[in-house]
Amino acid sequence: MRIPRPSLRRRGPKDEDVALLAGNAPDDDARLLRRTRFRLMAVSGAVTLLLLLVLGTAAYLIVSTAVESGSRDQLIASTVRSDRDDPYGFTVAGPTAGLIPILVSPQGAVVLPPGIRAIPNGLPNLASLGAVTPANTIDVRDITLPDGTPYRVLSGYPDQRTYPGYKVQWAQGRTGEVNLFNTLRNVLLGGGLLALLASLLAGYLYAGRALVPIRQSIDRRQAALQRQREFTANASHELRTPLTVIRASVEDLRRNSRSRVADVGDALDDMDAEVRHLTALVEDMLLLARTDSGVIQLDRTPLDLADVTVEATSTLAPLGQERGVSVVADPLPAPVLGDPLRLRQLVTILVDNAIRHSPSGTTVSVRVRPANGAAFLWVEDEGHGIKPDDLPRLFERFWRADNAPVGGTGLGLSIARWIVQQHGGTIGAENRPEGGARFWAQIPLLSPHPGVAPGPDPWANPEAKSRAEAISNDRADQAPNWTPDDQDQTVL
Repeated sequence: MRIPRPSLRRRGPKDEDVALLAGNAPDDDARLLRRTRFRLMAVSGAVTLLLLLVLGTAAYLIVSTAVESGSRDQLIASTVRSDRDDPYGFTVAGPTAGLIPILVSPQGAVVLPPGIRAIPNGLPNLASLGAVTPANTIDVRDITLPDGTPYRVLSGYPDQRTYPGYKVQWAQGRTGEVNLFNTLRNVLLGGGLLALLASLLAGYLYAGRALVPIRQSIDRRQAALQRQREFTANASHELRTPLTVIRASVEDLRRNSRSRVADVGDALDDMDAEVRHLTALVEDMLLLARTDSGVIQLDRTPLDLADVTVEATSTLAPLGQERGVSVVADPLPAPVLGDPLRLRQLVTILVDNAIRHSPSGTTVSVRVRPANGAAFLWVEDEGHGIKPDDLPRLFERFWRADNAPVGGTGLGLSIARWIVQQHGGTIGAENRPEGGARFWAQIPLLSPHPGVAPGPDPWANPEAKSRAEAISNDRADQAPNWTPDDQDQTVL
C-alpha cells in the first residue's frame, strides 16, 4: 500500500507571523536609542549652560566693575580742592553734567548752590554725610532715591576757613550706567539662551549621527535574530513533511511486518524519496547556516565560466530527458576568478529550477556571454513564468510559489544568490516577453578574452531594462535582455 505524501507547502511567513517572531525587541531598541539620544543632547546642553553661566557671569562682573570703578574715579577726579573764591572750596575739573553740589551746615541745614532751586527727594544722603570724619575726609557710595532713581554721591569737607563745620555732597545720576548694565545683562541672557538652544539642537543632530553605527548594529542584530527565528520556524515546517511520510511508512511496515518486500515496496519507495528529500534539505540548511556564520571560504582560481556551465548542464541532461525537456547550452568563453565547485552549484541550481518549471516538450536555454567587464549567465525556460507579486520574494529562504513543483527545498535560489554575491556579482530574474522565465547572473571578468568579441551591450535595450524586475543584494536591478548571435548551440 502506497502512503500518499501530505501536501504541506511553505509559502513564507505572513506579516503577523514575522511580527510575532520579532517580538517587542525593535520597539525596545528604538526607545533605548531615543533615550540615549536625548541624554546626549541633555549632556551637551548642560555643559553649554555651565560654560555660558561661567563666562556670562565673569563678563558681566568684569564689565560692571570696570564701569563703576571708572565712574567713581571720574567723580573723585572731577571734585578737587579749589581756591578760596569758590564758595564751597570745591570745583568741578571735568564735565559738570549731572553733578549737583549740596552744602550742609553743622545743624543739618541744606544750602543750595546758585541756580538750583530744588534737589531730588532723598538728597542729601545723610548716611554718606555721617561717614565723613576728619579721619575719613571723603565717602563715595551708590544710592537709590525713593522714586527709584539711581545716584552716586560723594561727601567731603569744604574749605573750613570759609565754611567751618560744613560738609559738601556731590550727587550724580546713574540712570545711563544702570541702563547699560541692564542692556548688558539682557544681551548676555538672550545670547546665552540662543546659544543654549543652538547647542541643544546641535547636540540632538550630532547625537543622531553618532548613533547611526549603533542603530545599524542593532538593525543587523535584529535582522539576524529575525532570520534565525524564521529559519527555525521554516525548517521545522519543512522537516515535518518528510518526517510525517516516513513515520506513516514505518507504521505501514509494522502493520504488514509479515508481508513480502515486494508487497510493501511502495512504502519503502516513499521512505527512500523522503530520506533523499530530507538529506538535500539538511545539506542546504547546513550550507546556509555555515554561510551565515562566515565559515565557508571560497577557493578562487582562474577558470572559464563557459566550461563550468557545460559541465554542470551535462549532468542535468538526463533529468531533462526524463521530463521531456531539452537542455541547450550556448556558451562563449568568459574567464572569471571564482570557486569552480560553487559556480557549478550555481549553474546546477538555476538549470534544475528551470527544468522543474518547464512543461514537457519545451527547451531550457543556457547561455554565457562576456560583456562590459562581466560574465553573464542566462538560464531561460518556456514555462508559465513568474507572477509579478512573486518576483521580490524569489530569493527568500524557504519561500516557494503556489505553482512550485513538489520536491524542492525552497533554499536553492537563496544559495545561488549567496554564491553570486560571494563572487562580487549580482543575480536576478524576470519574465520573458515570449513566455517563460529568465534567471541571470553576472560575475566580474578576470580579463578580456583574446580573440573573442564581447558582443552587444546587454544593457543597451531600454525596453528590456524597464521590464526587468530583478532582486539582487536586497535591491532591484535591471536584468539584461540578450539576443544571441548565430553561434553553435549544444543540445545536451
